[in-house]
Amino acid sequence: MEPHSLMDLGGGVGWIGTLFIGGVAGWIAERVMKEDHGLLMNIVVGIIGSYLGAFLANLLGIQLGEIFQGWFWGNLIVAALGAIVLLYVVRVFRNR
Repeated sequence: MEPHSLMDLGGGVGWIGTLFIGGVAGWIAERVMKEDHGLLMNIVVGIIGSYLGAFLANLLGIQLGEIFQGWFWGNLIVAALGAIVLLYVVRVFRNR
């Protein structure tokens, strides 16, 4: 799951798909971490989280493309988990 460009999460989703998945992943992370962000921040957190999640998945040797058919579910899971990790790290550093 290696990103091909800035607006491609590695699943061939393009920039509209990236914005959609980023928004949903950011919203999921926002709910899990009990934060309160707007739509734009959810998209940004989700997109950054997708790259963080892809890095962690590759580091652990997890290939979600082999588990899920299509582009949506694998990218959404990776992006949401990455966004949750991102918000957790931000919370830890904010509370120091």
